[in-house]
Amino acid sequence: MSIDVNNESGTEIDEQAILDVARYAVARMRIHPLSELSVIVVDAEAMEQLHIQWMDLPGPTDVMSFPMDELRPPAKDDEEPPQGLLGDIVLCPEVAKKQGEEAPTGHSMDEELQLLTVHGVLHLLGYDHEEPDEKAEMFGLQAAIVDGWRAERGLTGPSPAPTVT
Repeated sequence: MSIDVNNESGTEIDEQAILDVARYAVARMRIHPLSELSVIVVDAEAMEQLHIQWMDLPGPTDVMSFPMDELRPPAKDDEEPPQGLLGDIVLCPEVAKKQGEEAPTGHSMDEELQLLTVHGVLHLLGYDHEEPDEKAEMFGLQAAIVDGWRAERGLTGPSPAPTVT
């Protein structure tokens, strides 16, 4: 899996953790190992511009996903996943920091960015949270992926609670 992390935000972040959690999420979702993903980290001003341009909503948001080849996880275990461009995930550390601090359990900006990376990957794969049943499925899968990644790294304590609405 080719994953590029490009930090244009001016904020110091744990780029390796973002790369690792993205790689884990893509592998867990059984996406072709030769597919490509880009993660771009931007400041609040750039995120606000994207949020207005693509969602017609004011203010910066935490994460945006821009799918390319509309890849989906294989429906069956023996099905070969297609190769392609998964797309782009755009993260905003300023919003992530605030959300992490305001979360019921409180967690770091980097933990929030890791959670948002998984959230972005799931959006690229066609998951959504507009309807209650979709939200339950997506957030359940998101928690399972983050928990699995944290366990694999030997991280203790509760995983960050979802802050994405």
